[in-house]
Amino acid sequence: MARLTPDNVRRCRDLIGLYPQSRSALIPMLHVAQEQDGWLTPEAMEHVGEMLDITPAEVYGTASFYDMLFTTPVGRHLVSVCTNLACLLNGGVELLEHAEASLGVAAGGTTDDGEFTLEEVECIAFCGAAPCLAVNWRFFGSVTTDAFDHLVDDLRTGRLADEVPPHGTLCRVRRNVGLTAGDATATPVAAPAAGTTEGA
Repeated sequence: MARLTPDNVRRCRDLIGLYPQSRSALIPMLHVAQEQDGWLTPEAMEHVGEMLDITPAEVYGTASFYDMLFTTPVGRHLVSVCTNLACLLNGGVELLEHAEASLGVAAGGTTDDGEFTLEEVECIAFCGAAPCLAVNWRFFGSVTTDAFDHLVDDLRTGRLADEVPPHGTLCRVRRNVGLTAGDATATPVAAPAAGTTEGA
């Protein structure tokens, strides 16, 4: 497993510059590392710790606390099926059961080809379109069993590659606005114009 690439080291150093205390950049840096490999490898966590002058155990302690950070490998597509109340009443449990049968894994498992990890989750705040699910934190609502099968096929064949990037890539992982810490005299970088994809 790789340490952070030179480009990601630069991104992490930019993140550190945003905070008065360097360790405040830990969680954003972990998202950079997870984008690189799809999960947080021991080598990447060690590298992050070196950059922040904290121990790998401190890095792991933070990483293992948060649901969106993974310290073990996951599939290229993390499929999160909601079974909270609104989804429960609209077929969420049946959708999860169908997903388990369709993918051939129980919730918490990863397909043999490494393409899909399936998980059962609590509310993902798309209740108006229950039952819903997320794939790599991109949301899909009113998902029937047929719609699920079409979604899986689209993901396998890459037809949704522009809409659903590989696991670990957040829509806001690249920061394009704001000042560096302690640089109140600088001119803030403007946010991208509405309708652009910069920073997505």
